[in-house]
Parts: sequence; structure tokens; C-alpha cells
Amino acid sequence: MGTLKYKKTMAVIPAYNEEKNIKKVLEEVKNYVDEIILVDDGSVDNTFSLAQESGVIVVKHLINRGQGASLQTGNEKALSRGAEIIVHFDADGQFLAKEIPELVALIKNNQAEVVFGSRFLGKKSNMPWFKEKVIIPLAHLVNKVFWQVSLTDPQSGFRVLTASVARKIEIINDRMAHNSEIIAKVFKNNFKVKEAPITVIYHHFGQNISHGFKIVKDLFLNKLID
Repeated sequence: MGTLKYKKTMAVIPAYNEEKNIKKVLEEVKNYVDEIILVDDGSVDNTFSLAQESGVIVVKHLINRGQGASLQTGNEKALSRGAEIIVHFDADGQFLAKEIPELVALIKNNQAEVVFGSRFLGKKSNMPWFKEKVIIPLAHLVNKVFWQVSLTDPQSGFRVLTASVARKIEIINDRMAHNSEIIAKVFKNNFKVKEAPITVIYHHFGQNISHGFKIVKDLFLNKLID
């Protein structure tokens, strides 16, 4: 299968109060993409200034709008700068930047238009019990019931997509339900999908049962029909 000639790979990194991690994450990601767009989602710490010092493109939300909104802002900025492949990557240091080429290669080799990183395909993931046993199964159920879609990891923030996919998919769920929304719209549009194993190292645990149920509530309220 031939390799497609994608010329510009850009990372979109949403960040909220990540001053402890952001410089290290940006320096690592720089090695694997042509440009980085950091979307500062209304941080009240030094995330914005540290990102500027790192020499990446920084876009700031004046208020905290949520990760979904940040990804949409980042996608739009990346497309305006001629991105042909867009990498979604978290700012908290849980993902390994060195794995970016593995996911990007699936697109460059014409094996996929969208690649979802998965924590359940063999690589290390010290996932907290509550997330593994409650939130992830809940997300599986939501995707199955709403759209008859099933992936091994329905809540991964590490994904890669082509520019044509980013143009087609508008993320309207501002907060955590955006993961399910992206998956649903990808399958509704019949894009070529692959999952790829990723390593995730948890430093802290930020979701609880209320977050899990809020995902479901957001999906019902937004009535994802696009």
C-alpha cells in the first residue's frame, strides 16, 4: 500500500492550569510534529506564558470552556495554517510523545483517516480502578446505545486525524462528552478507522462518578444528530 504525501503534521494540545507539565510536554512533542498549537483554556496559572516561552502557537480562551471546545478551537487554527494531519495530545504528561509517529504512520500509509489511541491493546496503562471499572464501561455503554459503535478505548484523548476529517467534524460538546461525539461522527461519516496501542502513565486521577454521569447528560442535552 503506497504512502500518501502528507506534508504538514500539527499537534493540538488543550491545556488548563498545566504549568507543572507544559514545558516538558511541548519540548517532547516538538520532536515529532511540524507545529504545535497550544489552546490555553482559561488557565489562571502560568500555562499561557510558559507556552509562549516555548515558541509554540498559543491560542487563549478568556474563560474555561472545556476540552471539547479547546480541541475545536485548535482544529480550526491548525486548518487555517495548512495542517494536513492533526494530532490531539493531552498537556498533563500522561502520554508519550515518542508514540506519535506510530499513530501518524497509519495515516501516512493510507491505512486510516482517523487513528484512536487505545490503553487496552497491550501497552502499559496504570489506570485507576474507578476509571477502569466505572467510567470506561459507562462510556462503552453510551457509545453502544446511542450509535452502535464500539472501540476498545472510548475515552482516549490521543488521536490523529486528517485535515479532511477535521473539516467534516465540528465538535459541539464543549466538555468531556466530546470523546463520544468525535467517535460517533467519525463512524457516521464512514471514515477509515484504526486503533493503535498507546502507553498511559497516570500521575493523578481527575474524574469521579459525577463526571461520568455528566458525560451522559451532555450527550442527551446536545442531541448529537450531525
